[in-house]
Amino acid sequence: MSSCNCHQLLSPLPLALPSSHSPPSLQTQPPPSIQKPTASPLTSKTPPKPTSPSRSTASWVDALRSRTRSNDFREAISTYIEMTVSGARPDNFAFPAVLKAVSGLQDLKTGEQIHAAAVKFGYGSSSVTVANTLVNMYGKCGGIGDVCKVFDRITDRDQVSWNSFIAALCRFEKWEQALEAFRAMQMENMELSSFTLVSVALACSNLGVMHGLRLGKQLHGYSLRVGDQKTFTNNALMAMYAKLGRVDDSKALFESFVDRDMVSWNTMISSFSQSDRFSEALAFFRLMVLEGVELDGVTIASVLPACSHLERLDVGKEIHAYVLRNNDLIENSFVGSALVDMYCNCRQVESGRRVFDHILGRRIELWNAMISGYARNGLDEKALILFIEMIKVAGLLPNTTTMASVMPACVHCEAFSNKESIHGYAVKLGFKEDRYVQNALMDMYSRMGKMDISETIFDSMEVRDRVSWNTMITGYVLSGRYSNALVLLHGMQRMENTKDVKKDDNDDEKGGPYKPNAITLMTVLPGCAALAAIAKGKEIHAYAIRNMLASDITVGSALVDMYAKCGCLNLSRREALELFKNMVAEAGRGGEAKPNEVTFITVFAACSHSGLISEGLNLFYRMKHDHGVEPTSDHYACVVDLLGRAGQLEEAYELVNTMPAEFDKVGAWSSLLGACRIHQNVELGEVAAKNLLHLEPNVASHYVLLSNIYSSAGLWNKAMEVRKNMRQMGVKKEPGCSWIEFRDEVHKFMAGDVSHPQSEQLHGFLETLSEKMRKEGYVPDTSCVLHNVDEDEKENLLCGHSEKLAIAFGILNTPPGTTIRVAKNLRVCNDCHVATKFISKIMEREIIVRDVRRFHHFKEGTCSCGDYW
Repeated sequence: MSSCNCHQLLSPLPLALPSSHSPPSLQTQPPPSIQKPTASPLTSKTPPKPTSPSRSTASWVDALRSRTRSNDFREAISTYIEMTVSGARPDNFAFPAVLKAVSGLQDLKTGEQIHAAAVKFGYGSSSVTVANTLVNMYGKCGGIGDVCKVFDRITDRDQVSWNSFIAALCRFEKWEQALEAFRAMQMENMELSSFTLVSVALACSNLGVMHGLRLGKQLHGYSLRVGDQKTFTNNALMAMYAKLGRVDDSKALFESFVDRDMVSWNTMISSFSQSDRFSEALAFFRLMVLEGVELDGVTIASVLPACSHLERLDVGKEIHAYVLRNNDLIENSFVGSALVDMYCNCRQVESGRRVFDHILGRRIELWNAMISGYARNGLDEKALILFIEMIKVAGLLPNTTTMASVMPACVHCEAFSNKESIHGYAVKLGFKEDRYVQNALMDMYSRMGKMDISETIFDSMEVRDRVSWNTMITGYVLSGRYSNALVLLHGMQRMENTKDVKKDDNDDEKGGPYKPNAITLMTVLPGCAALAAIAKGKEIHAYAIRNMLASDITVGSALVDMYAKCGCLNLSRREALELFKNMVAEAGRGGEAKPNEVTFITVFAACSHSGLISEGLNLFYRMKHDHGVEPTSDHYACVVDLLGRAGQLEEAYELVNTMPAEFDKVGAWSSLLGACRIHQNVELGEVAAKNLLHLEPNVASHYVLLSNIYSSAGLWNKAMEVRKNMRQMGVKKEPGCSWIEFRDEVHKFMAGDVSHPQSEQLHGFLETLSEKMRKEGYVPDTSCVLHNVDEDEKENLLCGHSEKLAIAFGILNTPPGTTIRVAKNLRVCNDCHVATKFISKIMEREIIVRDVRRFHHFKEGTCSCGDYW
């Protein structure tokens, strides 16, 4: 294949370089720095020593080669300059040696000068050895245009020429062009070597999954046919399979050959870690140690994420001790970053900081790990202080990872009031169109409640990835816009991705719709739960099964949560306690599942609903001693709820007063206020409300609950005073809103709603149903309706509550016996709760209402909450 044809084959690859990178003229005088070595920036501090003019060229070449082989690259270049000053003529052995030294230093300017000298002495293209080294040098130091120009001028290409060219194309991530060059190499009947296969395997691993696997398997087949079983070829093939999502194929190849080296083991350990198969990563690491294979920085940096995700602090500490015993690893920034990440993920932030402080040559990766560690553990102010220190003291400029790590801290840190300024700083740094930063900004604004800005960023993105879609879906769920989240999920799957790019291992070919992954499903399922959209939830469950995602622990947990909140988990509270006891017993036998903070929250809830007061209290007071879990403010709130449900309001009040001063007491006071409403304890209700309004003066539900306590006690003037204070504070009660799913559509009802197409029919049905309920003994509870309205008007107002309209819609539009599922954004009011019990009995329906506090399962005139909510 001629050079011209090769150049055409790679078009429309841009080959022109900026003028500042263009090589000097090759037809004129040699570069000044070759004649005057002091002009070279590399040799200005070490001028050449006086030499004997009688020294032979061969002697110079031997010295030059020796220094290059020893990685003494600066000395090698100095030797080359001394050689030229002495009058010795560089030859086709000297130029490759000095060019390798230039490549090692990545010094393009010196490389261009030596290139000019090679041309001057007639070795620019006539010597294939020199030309091959030039291709390699420009591949490591220059631009793709330089590489192509040198390659095109080689008249008699050999195997090394093609290998160097393909490797350079891979270095510049020109994967398709690398494969085209590989095909051209075959067309010229050039024999392939292991070096060729390694580069081509790398190119295949960076294509779309289907295309990459097809070509990668052909490459693997070729290596088997020609008997190429070299270790580094197999290592490259293993890495290729793993990157294309076929870790099991990579593992099978690993087990098929015996000459495994450190790179083989590192490839497998990193593949398992990057595929979230952390237990296997640790298992292979143990095998590697047992086989006596030397560990390096890559090994440590690959296995520590497994310790981090599995929270195996014990193993992480053992690895840290190994690092401290090996000087080569102590100052390795990547190892340091992995150690910091491991400690921070195991909630040992101070240990992570000690690792950070003891590393002297801190690269930006290490700063990023520490900033991210602080942010993940809620130490937002420390994250921001370290971010500023990195810029002001260390003099490092943030990269995209830094910005994405610090943005969550900006959202949560109260001391950092001008949160949008971090967006401006990212733009100033030139990261405005960086996808990684854009995703972080969308997450930041959604958590600030500014979904309109998140939407603007999403719509303006030149290139989206799956993380972009997942971030927006998460934002909609966090902001309570569940319907938007479900709509976007549909859009994600339908999108012909003209603006989207796929880099993930499990993506289809570029240009097709995105397939939701485990994170997508875990994010969107709470939206189904909030809307009681059981049909949509089942659809997502089926998708998870078809795509082998249902076994993912996060997806499985989200599915259980969704079914439970839709009232489909027929598990008694006592069974939940039995599960907890089994979990504790299994942990005692060395199992991985151990109770954590969330476990105890659910157990306290089960005790509360089951009336197991003594059991719940005993667990609370022994959770630290028996299970090593420190009680948090959420646990206190749960136990206050437990006592309040049992009517032990004084005990609940005393427990709130024993909480540590630094704890957030909002949840505990809120639980006590709710208990006072149920048990009509005005005195304690006033105390709880006073404390809540001091902590959260702008939360409407606190005012409403206190007003309802007064109204139920007939203290109308006090109730009106609370409502007046609420208006004066500018606090507005959120309008009641309920949702019900029907025929793959979520119907929304507001209090007093007349906008729905069936509104007239629904109101008429409720009036008729109200008459039937009265005959069964139903008495409307009008205590919470304003007292200056007559009784008939009060009852009419109660009929217009959103949950009643949604229930009526469900009864009228579904077959008899169908379970009705409704979600509401506020607490169910007393009257609606009583009314729904009567409706379930009269209409012979199971009715599940999910309100802001819990779900209520109405059946045959009773409710699962035991009339406590």
